[in-house]
Amino acid sequence: MPSQLIRCAFGIIITALVVMPVYATNGMNLEAYGAMAGGMGGASFAYDNGNAAMMNNPATLGLRKQGSNFALGLTILIPDVNTTIPPPTGSVTVKSDGNLYLMPNLSFIKKSGAFTYGAGLYTQGGMGSEWGGSLSGGSGLEQRSEVGFGRFMFPLAYNVNDALTVAAQLEYVWGSLDLKMINPVTGDYYSFSDNNDFTGEATGLGWAYKLGIQYRFNSEFAIGANYHSKTDIEDLEGSGYLNSPNNSTQYKVVDPQWPETYGVGMAWNATEKFMLAADIKIIRWSGSLDAFRIEANGSPVFGLNGAPQNWDDQAVYMIGGQYRVASGMALRAGYNYAANPIPDETLNPLAPAIITSHYSLGMGWKAGGGHNVAASFTYSPEVKQTNPNLFGPGVAGQVSHSQMTWRVDYDYSF
Repeated sequence: MPSQLIRCAFGIIITALVVMPVYATNGMNLEAYGAMAGGMGGASFAYDNGNAAMMNNPATLGLRKQGSNFALGLTILIPDVNTTIPPPTGSVTVKSDGNLYLMPNLSFIKKSGAFTYGAGLYTQGGMGSEWGGSLSGGSGLEQRSEVGFGRFMFPLAYNVNDALTVAAQLEYVWGSLDLKMINPVTGDYYSFSDNNDFTGEATGLGWAYKLGIQYRFNSEFAIGANYHSKTDIEDLEGSGYLNSPNNSTQYKVVDPQWPETYGVGMAWNATEKFMLAADIKIIRWSGSLDAFRIEANGSPVFGLNGAPQNWDDQAVYMIGGQYRVASGMALRAGYNYAANPIPDETLNPLAPAIITSHYSLGMGWKAGGGHNVAASFTYSPEVKQTNPNLFGPGVAGQVSHSQMTWRVDYDYSF
């Protein structure tokens, strides 16, 4: 690929990617990263799954051939989120207007001898919803949320020998948040939002790291494992208003960290054409989403600062298979499951991350000349959850969420 085309692609995508918000499906995490893993339920820790290994297990970057690889990808999420409101005359169901999210990714990886290294930009995850004034109790005030987290990653993998590969990765992390909501305790209206699909009003930057290992017992069976640190992100800061646009207010979301994760997986080449992969991953939401802390003009917001979240840790189970139907062509299928991490009593329509199951299909095509294309589709069936006090003491409300996810990746090896 000509160098000027690569530079052009970087310029176009980096502008959108570094601040892109996103829906998510394992809590606030995407259920898979990369179209190959996307077609296999997210299972990816023990086999070569391309440049997306930076988001999965960077040790598998060392499994590729010598040379360079440039990759572009796009994830399209189509959520369907609804909230049932119980007014005095009967229940009414309203639909979130947030129903399409586009997330590009961009990466370059090079293998030279025993070392594999490079850089990549990927969206980590997030959540959000758009409710207009439908949840404002007749006030007509817009309520919305939009959380986005992403990573600029620098991996280094090393082939210790023909069987063992280890990796370490440094990550520059960004986070953003838009929020418009009524304080359920005081009735005040808090607003900091730029209403932009590509950025959030309150932003912060930080660091994280990842470690990985992959071991091949033989040509048929391999295992892999990784560890991702809890992030070290500064407070998210932005401007907005309190109650009236004339009342300018500086907001701060305190200690908005992404959780520690770790996992292990295996890949088994059962035949020359068929591969089976399975992973388990632990996401420690309890260490980062125990409470929501927010300040306005330097003072804690009464009723919101320290508001309980109490998310549970998630064990994510991923399994997938790949069958090579012809030279250069593979079909994939998979399943991903993680229990809903949000307790009933802290469920909020502004954070509807309650999806549990994901069914996926995918394909891969080696077009020749170093060009490769992969695509996947994931369907997440509807999940319903009720908060017994969502609209006040003893006034229950129900949130439902289903989702479709499309992924397509292109990479060029040279």
